[in-house]
Amino acid sequence: MITPYGHLTYCSNIHPGEKWADHFQALRDNLPFIRQQLAPGQPFGLGLRVANEASIELSKPEVIGAFKQWLSENDIYVFVINGFPYGGFHNTVVKDNVHTPDWTTGDRLAYTKRLFNILAGLLPAEMHGGVSTPPLSYRLWWKTESEKQQATEKATDHVLELLDELIHIEKTTGKLLHLDIEPEPDGLLDNTDDFVTWYANMLLPKGIIYLVEKYNIDGAAAQELILRHIQLCYDICHAAVGFENPEDILDSLNEVGIKVGRIQVSSALKVNFTSEREIKVKAIETFDEPVYLHQVVARHADGNKTHYPDLKEALLDWNESHEEWRVHFHVPLFVNTYGVLDSTQGDIVKTLGIHRDAPFSSFLEVETYTWGVLPEDMQKPIGESIVRELEWVKKVLNYE
Repeated sequence: MITPYGHLTYCSNIHPGEKWADHFQALRDNLPFIRQQLAPGQPFGLGLRVANEASIELSKPEVIGAFKQWLSENDIYVFVINGFPYGGFHNTVVKDNVHTPDWTTGDRLAYTKRLFNILAGLLPAEMHGGVSTPPLSYRLWWKTESEKQQATEKATDHVLELLDELIHIEKTTGKLLHLDIEPEPDGLLDNTDDFVTWYANMLLPKGIIYLVEKYNIDGAAAQELILRHIQLCYDICHAAVGFENPEDILDSLNEVGIKVGRIQVSSALKVNFTSEREIKVKAIETFDEPVYLHQVVARHADGNKTHYPDLKEALLDWNESHEEWRVHFHVPLFVNTYGVLDSTQGDIVKTLGIHRDAPFSSFLEVETYTWGVLPEDMQKPIGESIVRELEWVKKVLNYE
């Protein structure tokens, strides 16, 4: 929906369907109700998730034509696509496979190009749009610093090939599209510092050389094209897990001139172990489930931090030096406490407060996708849950 602070939506990765027909049916089952509750009589924006298999089907003219007609009939518009998970995201073990294939592969490049061409066909006139994507690769797949460096170089080359496609799309259609790279704990780009360092020290230098040679333009024009088309997907949950401060994030982006393609409004679990330690360990154990990665960053009493690839490893290593945990588990936004456990809702309130006073992105996308793996007493009908999430965001933004 359209707000004074940008386009506000939710990501359809909460709905099942790796095949387009299945996902489209889920959209038809849920979106009319959600729109009626939140924006009756007004256009309603959708953050679309399209799996690889679905993207092949949706690329067919007759299929995308039918979808566009349905969108028009229901006054719904698509302006962002979630291109992070490539394959199965429901009813399967996802874990680190969410990064597969990564940006070192041609498959990731081809899939992302396909998503951008779909978005170019769906995007309303006079709007820009973005596709979110993984942080190049999963760092634990690469055992040495040399391997990580080689993977980063290869991934960067593929991102530059994608940049070429985005330049071509804008030249031929007039539509500005941007790749929104999403740092995540244990990604090659684990956090905002990693992202900005990679952007300034590898993407820009390589990209400027590439574009100057290919298009016979000067370095300043080449840099502007990179900053225009390669942006940050600012996931508040991921930043909170890493104990990142939103003011610091924005300052580091501004130093390089990097834009925020979208803000993903999401919440993580927080465990304060300064009291009721054993009770809280038992409570967080109930969130150790087999589908998604739940990376943990533990802050110790001395201020040092330890990173764990999943909740299970953190539980095995828990000890009295652990003062606070941040757990990558996209819990509902509107809930601040889960019994003796807390959420990082405060990080959302702070980030949205900064955005409300000085908007730094055109798009806000709620991304709560773990409803199905939450403890049973926390599960509600999905349509009602999405409405409640978006209403909470509107309240934080002082937009009713």
